[in-house]
Amino acid sequence: MSDLNEGKGSCLCGAIHFYAKSMSKHVGACHCSMCRKWTGGPLLAVDCGSEVSFEGQENISTFDSSAWAERGFCNKCGSHLFYRLKAQNQYIVPVGLFENCESVVFDHQIFIEEKPAFYSFANETKNMTGAEVFAQFAAPSE
Repeated sequence: MSDLNEGKGSCLCGAIHFYAKSMSKHVGACHCSMCRKWTGGPLLAVDCGSEVSFEGQENISTFDSSAWAERGFCNKCGSHLFYRLKAQNQYIVPVGLFENCESVVFDHQIFIEEKPAFYSFANETKNMTGAEVFAQFAAPSE
């Protein structure tokens, strides 16, 4: 059984539709302060790699949230569309935007040290600190 699905979805108002050729079946929660400020809570998302296409691209606005990443949203309804790692062109997409996500599994949480005490998830997950995330995804030194 593959860890990847094709996925399609849209923003709340339907001005933007997207297609992800390789949507991960592994949902993660990000508890970093930027994601919580962006979404009003933890970001629950899936990795969609770099092969993501958008219809209604003229309705997408982006915000450079760091030197290495940008966040995209619908400029009509405000739906959060993606967190994109610029160097890898890697899209992390909120799982709630997908039409069909019954086969996904919530199995990891990142920036766990930034998670506020007022919520917790019952699922058993792999938990990583921000330092562990940066160490795992850091570009190799030359």
